[in-house]
Amino acid sequence: MSETGTQTEPGTGAGRSPGGDHGHRHEHSHGHDHEHSADIWSDDPDHPLWERDQIVLTSAGIDIGSATSQLLLSRLTLRRLGREMSSAFAVVDKRIVYESPVALTPYADGLRIDGERLKAVMDGALAEAGVTADAVDTGAVILTGEATRRVNAPAIAELFAARTGRFICAAAGHGMEAVLAAHGSGAVARSEGGGRVLDIDVGGGTTKLAVAESGAVRATAALHLGGRLIVLDDSGRIVRLEPAGKRLAAALGRDWSLGDAPSAAELTALAGLMADSVLAAVLGGPLPAGGLDWIGLTEPLAERGPYDAVLFSGGVAEYVYGRETREFGDLGPLFGRALAERTGRLPGPVEDCGRAIRATVLGASQYTVQVSGNTVGVSDPALLPLRNLRVVRPEVELGGTVDPELVAAAVRRRLAQLDADPADPLAFAFRWSGLPTFRRLDAFVAGIRRGLAGRIASGLPLCLLFDGDIARTVGCLLLDQGVTSPVVAVDGITVSELDYVDVGAVLAKSGTVPVSLKSLVFAL
Repeated sequence: MSETGTQTEPGTGAGRSPGGDHGHRHEHSHGHDHEHSADIWSDDPDHPLWERDQIVLTSAGIDIGSATSQLLLSRLTLRRLGREMSSAFAVVDKRIVYESPVALTPYADGLRIDGERLKAVMDGALAEAGVTADAVDTGAVILTGEATRRVNAPAIAELFAARTGRFICAAAGHGMEAVLAAHGSGAVARSEGGGRVLDIDVGGGTTKLAVAESGAVRATAALHLGGRLIVLDDSGRIVRLEPAGKRLAAALGRDWSLGDAPSAAELTALAGLMADSVLAAVLGGPLPAGGLDWIGLTEPLAERGPYDAVLFSGGVAEYVYGRETREFGDLGPLFGRALAERTGRLPGPVEDCGRAIRATVLGASQYTVQVSGNTVGVSDPALLPLRNLRVVRPEVELGGTVDPELVAAAVRRRLAQLDADPADPLAFAFRWSGLPTFRRLDAFVAGIRRGLAGRIASGLPLCLLFDGDIARTVGCLLLDQGVTSPVVAVDGITVSELDYVDVGAVLAKSGTVPVSLKSLVFAL
């Protein structure tokens, strides 16, 4: 979410968010899932089924955005889907237990995030929450917007990922940002029951659009428009000028550089141009000025209005809704007010999501995690966690007779299509259907051995993801057939081609594994 509009200085771990709230502990349920958790034993930790069929996790979301950074802790309750004849777990209750102050993202210079100061901010937040990093079961670190463009962005992500195996880490591409914001703002929940909702997430470096329908995100888009593309000092001179900010000014005939002092009228006109560009992207009309084709960071929004509701999220949304009036030397106030003046042109009524500046971090802490079923096959638990595994989904029919040669060919073909080096960190995902008979599973494993012979010969880990409950059997068969590579076979996980995943450490009580889905984009 790359928010804008805060007053907490980075490195202090204290202060107030734009809404005026200190970082604080609290607990309330988010979303509707908890309404379905009414079994007699569901809230009884002493019941013998509790540890086997129910898991409670502490999940952390850290949002490192263009303008601000923050941490949110959630408590997630997951239950085994026994009624659906599956050992997979689903989230049935989500409760926020702590929100940190919103701090300005610290920069050492124009091209680097200050890792030590950022670490101090997050350590302070965890200390205030009374939680150690080791007590966090799962979660995601999200680098968004202009923060992903910094030269040390990958190192910053790794800084947090390396602290504990359970603290799995993610850096968001534009699509994932939009999805997280749509979940965190409540747009997805608002769309359940057949409604169509547009979420406009306006941060410090980018604006994300997401259309949710019937409880799922159907389309996303992203624009290079944000409230902190230009930053002024107290004297009104430019002290930070992102390339996108300079190009936007050029569209108005202005050639600004560091040290220039734009007039109030020029800044207001620039904010109006940005707001008109957002409206054009939503409505599908022409851009308001020539030479702005570059603002589209993705393909245009595929799902047009009308919508049952339009929500704004992100830091700039606090100005759209009129909850924030302070200024922080950037374009956030002007951009937000310009958007507010144009809401009558949107293809749906505007509703207040109530959690604008927290949307992405809320989505990160509550949405990205999946948990495996009970039939996990891990040859060496010390191998976990595994991070940044690129998902490869071979297209092979596994519903009838399983032919090892077809399985092997499908694996090799997909690797070639994706231009993936078999030695890269990879997770191979398969859709299994039909009975898990020994003959069929044995043939499948033989196909895996042939298709990944080079990887196995090199001793590289084999990470296999299944949507059906066959992981433990497949893992045992691989070892029985003489595979000496480490094996991580996880079931109950649904992924898409070109996803990346983190596989967390095995959870001792349940024997399950947390998996984080993500899209890694570092535009340097």
